[in-house]
Amino acid sequence: MAAYKEPGVEARRKAANEARAKALAALKAKPPIDPAVQAERIAKAEAREQAQAEKRKADKEKRERAAALKAEQAAAAAPPTEAERKAARDARYAARKARRN
Repeated sequence: MAAYKEPGVEARRKAANEARAKALAALKAKPPIDPAVQAERIAKAEAREQAQAEKRKADKEKRERAAALKAEQAAAAAPPTEAERKAARDARYAARKARRN
């Protein structure tokens, strides 16, 4: 029984050329795309892109409205009064003292 012998450079080159020729023949045998089908595909792609652009625009407007509303609410929120700040500080002090005891 003969041992396996790796193919030489010429054998690999010949196999590559045959594979290349076979692929080229398959590509040439492929029928051309019908212009009507191609136009339909292009129209669908354009419609899809337009829908995505509209969605992006709507999302951007929604984010801008949300940011404006948040800024408006932040501006409308009154800062805490002196009494509220003192009550919060006293509560923190009391909690700290309770933890120590």
